[in-house]
Amino acid sequence: MNQLPQVRALVLGLIRDGDRILVAEGYDSVKQRFFYRCLGGGVEFGETSLDALRREFQEEIQAALCNIQYLGFSENLFVFEGKPGHEWIQIYQTDLVDSKFYQLDKFIGTETKTEFVVRWIECDRFQSKELHLVPEICLSYL
Repeated sequence: MNQLPQVRALVLGLIRDGDRILVAEGYDSVKQRFFYRCLGGGVEFGETSLDALRREFQEEIQAALCNIQYLGFSENLFVFEGKPGHEWIQIYQTDLVDSKFYQLDKFIGTETKTEFVVRWIECDRFQSKELHLVPEICLSYL
């Protein structure tokens, strides 16, 4: 039986270090292009977005957060790998407790046993549209 597509509740953490932000790198093989997204993930039933943010950073990069501030909400309609997606996103600005992350240019994160690249990228590369930041609302917080 086919399940109908659903809206996904998501939380993202925008982490700045001077003129750069921490992002996960992704690739859409249909569009044949890379994209970048702040770290975070799905909000589980009965979980607050703040608790989900802390859990996702712990699961993905084993990092604790501090100085967490709510930035806003966004509704995101998109196409990934040729399939439509729909997300309701809570966005927070936050810092990492462990300063070691700020010393790395890039490192590996994991999402359910799948590895992905995490890197620091200068904000102006997104603002100039050289690189693609998703969801686009995140550009307004740079």
